[in-house]
Amino acid sequence: MGHLKQRNLITATERLRDQVAHALRAALISGELRPGEVYSAPQLAEDFGISATPVREAMLDLAREGLVEPVRNKGFRVTEVNERDLDQYTEIRTLIEVPTTGRVARTAAREDLEALRPVAEEIVRAARDHDLIGYLEADRQFHLTLLALSGNERLVETVGDLRKRSRLYGLTALDQRGELIPSAEEHLEILDLMLAGDAKGAEKCMARHLGHVRSLWAKGGERKS
Repeated sequence: MGHLKQRNLITATERLRDQVAHALRAALISGELRPGEVYSAPQLAEDFGISATPVREAMLDLAREGLVEPVRNKGFRVTEVNERDLDQYTEIRTLIEVPTTGRVARTAAREDLEALRPVAEEIVRAARDHDLIGYLEADRQFHLTLLALSGNERLVETVGDLRKRSRLYGLTALDQRGELIPSAEEHLEILDLMLAGDAKGAEKCMARHLGHVRSLWAKGGERKS
């Protein structure tokens, strides 16, 4: 019985940490937590009305994602992303995702591709509903699931890491101007081309999509500056 209680306590603690991490990501997207600023776990815990431990653990989760970085004896600094970083992230993603999209279009089972449709539709719904957390989660699921159909786990890990380091840039400003919706709809276009067996067309659409995302980042940065 004692072990059961301990297990339940651990589960509840992990759930609280996940909830705090989710709230912190939302604060990063909204701009409440600003790039370059340092925040302490006790300071944030006071805002949440909880102890500092789950906040500190949540911030460590975000640090592993590259969204914040520990500052000794002070807390965590929100990571800043510059234009050079964004250019390099986009270049690497293009080198990986474009040819992989074509390869998956040629080799994946139709039912595996069709399984991506609800995810692509969720991206569009989230963009229209201004649900930025939902948008990011669905967008991540679409791209990484598509790449996973190649059978290369390391490739998926690499793109997943790049996405974590760039996904928040300029998102709020883009949402306010309605510019996320056309980008969201490109996921359905990519999927339709893959299902039609048009591997080259799917590659071109993925290349256009990633270029579109990069241009949106630039616009988001301009509005924020």
